[in-house]
Amino acid sequence: MRDPWARGTFSIVACDPARDFWGVAVSTWPPSVGAIVPWAEWRTGAVATQADSNYRFGPEGLALLRRGLDAETVVRRLTRADPGRDRRQLAVVDRRGGVSAWTGKRCIAHAMHVVGSGYSCQGNMLRAASVVPAMARAYERSRGTLAARMVRALEAGAREGGDRRGMQSAALLVAHRERWMKPIWPDHWVNVRVDRSRRPISDLDALVRADARDTKRILAEVAREARTRRRARAR
Repeated sequence: MRDPWARGTFSIVACDPARDFWGVAVSTWPPSVGAIVPWAEWRTGAVATQADSNYRFGPEGLALLRRGLDAETVVRRLTRADPGRDRRQLAVVDRRGGVSAWTGKRCIAHAMHVVGSGYSCQGNMLRAASVVPAMARAYERSRGTLAARMVRALEAGAREGGDRRGMQSAALLVAHRERWMKPIWPDHWVNVRVDRSRRPISDLDALVRADARDTKRILAEVAREARTRRRARAR
């Protein structure tokens, strides 16, 4: 019988600093992964905390990033202060696109991370050692929005076997703001979750695609309203 609380997860943290996007995408067997692993804040950075997750790594990591610390310093400070660090996985991308990751030596194999330009892929309790490298290759080769590229990375990890117990949970979080957004609005540009699904990554992809269509419509409406206001002022 599967233990729903055993820790096994694969994820990606990534950013597009030129266009002001930071995000995390993740899939695993236990439900409600979106409530624990992904953390992101606009023009601050993103954090993934997994394996035997230390929940505090999320808010404390963002707090350190908010102060302007780079990803390497944030990972070092968080793990040094944690006596359970050998059972943790942590990945951080900072506001400038710097990346750092940690895989504790007591994380369940296959446990590893791959750091690239503006991203880190990581996983533990995986079906194969090829999962994380496949995710990195897929992300680097894909095009489109940050959300779409992170989904491609999850899909690649799942094709290699993903979580060795299977997958039933997935989540994706992207932080971004537009100039017309009200200050009281959150900076979660995309925030979607799937739980207890037989096809969590496919379902996540469908939600991301639907969100992209809605966003395109909203941006078009905002542009039309802006043109109408400009015309009114010119009269």
